[in-house]
Amino acid sequence: MTNSLSSEARRGGWIQTYSSRKFWPLDARPEDFAIEDISHALSLICRFSGHCHRFYSVAEHSTLMALHFIEKGENAYALWALLHDATEAFLCDVPRPVKPSLSGYKELEDALMTAIAVRFGLDGRVMPKAVKAIDTAILFAEAAQNMNPSPEPWEGVVKPLDVTLQYWAPQQAEANFMHVFNYLTLGTPLDCDQMFKRYELVSSTELAALRAAKAA
Repeated sequence: MTNSLSSEARRGGWIQTYSSRKFWPLDARPEDFAIEDISHALSLICRFSGHCHRFYSVAEHSTLMALHFIEKGENAYALWALLHDATEAFLCDVPRPVKPSLSGYKELEDALMTAIAVRFGLDGRVMPKAVKAIDTAILFAEAAQNMNPSPEPWEGVVKPLDVTLQYWAPQQAEANFMHVFNYLTLGTPLDCDQMFKRYELVSSTELAALRAAKAA
């Protein structure tokens, strides 16, 4: 599937996404975002710029955060947690210390996140403080489980989130990300046990029927 808008109507150049859409990073609009592009790209991006013991994707990071809020019955936060790093599907995972030095990066990231919030119906346009707090807490859990000892203490140390990293392969990370997304947006059953055992949790035919029913 491709976008119908011409390049002349948009600012800047475009990139081709996984689903063969045109995507304009400098002029993104809510309708440009497809969840399959986000889930696929994040499943192939490694946390910590790859400076860890084992491959651990941004998709798994986001899914584990979402599951934390689902277990607490806070599904609005769960969807935010699942999509809080969605901009990285188009801008890559830039290390935290680098971001302030990139002129215009924060404004671009904020613009993409605002469009993502509109596209997927997130409550508000700014990441909730509760999600930011868990993002920090899981960071220290990830570091403890998947990195060498630090040469000196990191800034802003907090108690690590009580979570066990799974090191899903990209295909499983993508499937589990989509499984949680479909649960939160379509109401499909959430089977956490099966999330760790198989890839395709809901068939494409079942998903098409659910989406059609929701749109009706």
